[in-house]
Amino acid sequence: MDTTAVQRALIALGYSLAVDGVMGPQTRAALQTFQRGRGLAADGIAGPHTVKALQAAVAERTEPRPSPVAEPVIRIAQPRATRRIAEIIFHCTATPEGRDVSVETIRDWHVGKGWKDIGYHWIVGLDGVPRPGRPEAQVGAHCEGHNSGTLGVVYVGGVATDGKTAKDTRTPAQRAGLLAIGRALIARYPTITKVSGHNQYANKACPSFDVRRDEIGRLI
Repeated sequence: MDTTAVQRALIALGYSLAVDGVMGPQTRAALQTFQRGRGLAADGIAGPHTVKALQAAVAERTEPRPSPVAEPVIRIAQPRATRRIAEIIFHCTATPEGRDVSVETIRDWHVGKGWKDIGYHWIVGLDGVPRPGRPEAQVGAHCEGHNSGTLGVVYVGGVATDGKTAKDTRTPAQRAGLLAIGRALIARYPTITKVSGHNQYANKACPSFDVRRDEIGRLI
């Protein structure tokens, strides 16, 4: 894939840059952002792995998506956190597309690591229903260095059926559920001024999409 093709692919994915066939600072920065979002080495070089990821991302973007579904009604019964909550960080479980995982299973994974409880505050399964995890009143364990003033929301999935390739696997119900819990938490904590993806803070693909370019990013 030559530089012009790389630029056209990035533009198709929503990046703002010119098609001039030159790997200048703007194109390299956009490519590095894409690489970080896919869990690749952010070197700004369109190597074989990056080209494959670009092609897959463009294909995903152009595939027709199922019609959206109505957002579920969220009623949060647990006590509010007393610490200042400024941000929601979105994650994926990094499990294969189509495989559902329960809150209890994720809790077992995390407790098995020696944690006191599940790391996320809210979990959205394949059915799109947001289910509580760690109480909001407790600091989560979902994003190293960014836990104290945040809430962690995770959707089940984020990896292709091969079990290793990062992929936005959100079902229409999950998209609706993530938006619904995001809106509910923002209404519950007026101090929230930011929504982010885990990949903005770590060299990981999680949540396998760019929150800043997603409808979730427009919640704030």
